[in-house]
Parts: sequence; structure tokens; C-alpha cells
Amino acid sequence: MYKPINESLMNFDSQLETKGNILLVDDLPENLQLLHDLLSMLGYTSRSVTNGIKAIETARSQRPDIVLLDVKMPEMDGYQVCQAFKADFNLCDIPIIFISALNDTFDKLKAFEVGGVDYITKPFQIEEVVARLEAQLIIQKQQQLLQAEIARRKEIEGVLYQSRALISSVLNSALDGIAAMQAVRDPQSGNIENFRCLVVNPVIAKILERNREDLIGKLVFKKFLHHHLLNLFDDFVAVVESGEPLDGDFYYPAGNSCWYHYVAVKLDDGFAITVRDITARKQMEIALQEANQKLQLLANLDGLTQIANRRCFNDYLVQEWQCHQREQNPLALILIDIDYFKRYNDSNGHQGGDDCIIRVAQAIAKVPQRPTDLVARYGGEEFAVILRNTHTEGALRVADAIQKAIASLAIPHENSDVSDLITLSMGIASLTPCVDRSIENLIMYADRSLYAAKQQGRNRAIAHEP
Repeated sequence: MYKPINESLMNFDSQLETKGNILLVDDLPENLQLLHDLLSMLGYTSRSVTNGIKAIETARSQRPDIVLLDVKMPEMDGYQVCQAFKADFNLCDIPIIFISALNDTFDKLKAFEVGGVDYITKPFQIEEVVARLEAQLIIQKQQQLLQAEIARRKEIEGVLYQSRALISSVLNSALDGIAAMQAVRDPQSGNIENFRCLVVNPVIAKILERNREDLIGKLVFKKFLHHHLLNLFDDFVAVVESGEPLDGDFYYPAGNSCWYHYVAVKLDDGFAITVRDITARKQMEIALQEANQKLQLLANLDGLTQIANRRCFNDYLVQEWQCHQREQNPLALILIDIDYFKRYNDSNGHQGGDDCIIRVAQAIAKVPQRPTDLVARYGGEEFAVILRNTHTEGALRVADAIQKAIASLAIPHENSDVSDLITLSMGIASLTPCVDRSIENLIMYADRSLYAAKQQGRNRAIAHEP
């Protein structure tokens, strides 16, 4: 029934790394014992049963790697046992090798038809049995590895799918615009010529007023920048080439929005960009800036006359004194007082007095032609004029022009001792700042000149004599 085993074969097989759990099914105990002894010597674990029912029960209780199955058995032959294995979900993938004395082609074909993976005829050589066992064990392990790899890949695909779904959800639900761009380079020079849109979320599409399908995969970025934000293209090229991130604000009217903040970072041979609508913030900043300017203006304006107030006069005089000290140019100051204004106020009432002050202030303010000259309300019915780079002669000409402007107003003043109209007295001083002169000197000289004008009969301008 079998041939002798070479000792060399036993020595070789004792070193086999791959061993298995074999279920032996044969109705002849001597055959089972023979196979069991041979396989045990070769390092295999084997169990033996004498009929098909026990074979199924044993396989269910402890799953074997391979079944060596005889064909000729009572009650259930080997073909029926194999069919029972294949019909059982938990046993169907166990390889079954038929081992039988039946050598007809019909028997072999039937063995394969019912699900067998191999067929060994008796008498057998142990070398052949071992070789076929090993082949099936290798196939089985390869299948297990393949199934494990398939399971691993399915798990990875599941993770990737979930990641893509998460990324897609984030992109589609993000309040910020998000896009990824890939550099398109000149094949010869390698210079970046454009950027291809790889990812564009709905916010970006809405800003660009385009469908996402019209953007993804297209070379539309440079064209858009050329029409709206030309200078930014080179900046984005620099992001890719240098790896340095870039951020900033840009103005682009789109619907109800017009101001956006962007952040661009290198992404492989391209960049990713996020865009946030900051229109509301910008509008608030602009409104705040305008409010601050108005507050600054109000802080420097006289509430009644709407010309510069005393605070503004003081700040501007210090600023100009320092500037003229550096440049060594003359700075002129004119102090002005409405003649006999208290009498005018008493006879015309405070409202009439205020109206007179307003008209006089506006008339004086129109005389200086240079934007660097300042006309301010100095206090009560007094006014001051600061004239940059002006000598005494120039200041006298301005004072004369102011006198004419006030005369043209022809505001009646019945209680004046010098005229039946409103007139002015003016004191003029012009100094070139130096170490032994101060702002106080300039103001003092102009004030003394004003006092002299009043002492000499009013309705006149007197200049300080250095």
C-alpha cells in the first residue's frame, strides 16, 4: 500500500518551517495510524477519524488546515463528506485532498467536481503527500495573507473615505473660502506660468461668481488676478518658490462683500489659500477711522466759528516754531481784536455778538491763501493768524487784506468810537527762532503790538520793531 521512506527525506522534512494541522479521514485504522505516524515524524499535527460524520464534528470543534480524505467509506463516502464540508459556511474553505486506491479518471474528476483541491492515489509516496500538503498550505497561507491585505486595504479605504468625507464636509461647510492650486511650469525654463485649481470650495466659487465645475482643473487663476489683483500673482509664485507663507487684505467687490483677508501657504508644487470675508470689519474700521478724524477735527475746531480753536493754535505754533528753528526761517504771528466788541455785544445781545464773531472769523479765514497758514480763535472776540516763512512786511500785507475783508462785511457798529462799522485792531510780530528766543517772545511781541494799535486809536495794524 505504500513504499518505504528514505531517511534523507525524513531529515529534510524535519527542517520544514511550514507545518500544519491535518485531519485524516479513513475507515481503515491501519491507514490512519500509518499516515499519523509519518506526518508526526515530519512535524505535522494530525488527528484521525474513521467516518464522515466524525470528520465534520471534529472539524467544527477544532478547524484543521487541510483534510486528507479517503473515498471509499461506509455510510458517507468521501465525495459526500466533501460536499458536506463545502455546504457548511464555516468549513467550506478548508482544502480537501482525496487519497484513494481508486485510479479511474471518473473518480478523479468527481473528486474535483465536489470541491477537492487534489487527488493522491494509493499506494502513495510520502514525498508526494508532503509536497502536495506543502503546496496547499502555501496556497492557504498566501490566501490568508491576501485576505488580510484585502481587509487592511478595505480598512484603509474606509479611513480614506471617511477622511475625504470629513475634508469634503469641512470644505463645503467652511465659512472661509478654501482652495488648492498647483503650479503650471514652462517645460523649458521651469518658471511658473499659471496655477491650476485642484480644490475649490463653494465660498471661493461664490466670490469668483463661477461654478466649481468651471474652476476645478482649469487654468483660470492668472486670468482672474490679471483683471482684478495683478500684483498678487508674483507674490503667490514667491510662496511656492520660497516656501514663505503670505497673508494680506485685498479689495474685490462681489455681491455685498468687497474686502477679504487671505493666507497662502506652500503645498507641494503649489499653494493652499484661505480667504475670509472681512467686509464688516473693514467697514467698521473705516467708520471708526472717520469717526476719529471727526473727533480730531472737533477737538481742533472752535464750536462757534468752525475755525481752529486755541488748542489747535497752541499745538500748531509749537510745531511751526520747531520747524522754523531747524530751517532758520521767519515765523509771523498776527493777533486780532474786534474794536469795542463789548459795546456791540451789550447793544445787540449775545446772539448778535455771536453772529458778528462768526462773520468776522469766516472773513479772516478766507484771507490767507496758503494751506500752511492757520487762522484760529484766540479767545472771546480775539483771533490769531500764523504765517509760515513770513517777514514783517508779508504779515502787514495779510493784515491789510484782513482789514479790507472786514470792511467789505459792513457790519454796523453804532457804539464804536472809530467807525460806524465793525473794525479790527491787529498786532504783528515776526521772528526767526534761535536759542535766545522762544515762542513766548513771539506771542509777547504780537500782544504788545496789539496793545499799541489800540492805544493809537484802533482800526489799524501795528508791527513789532525788532
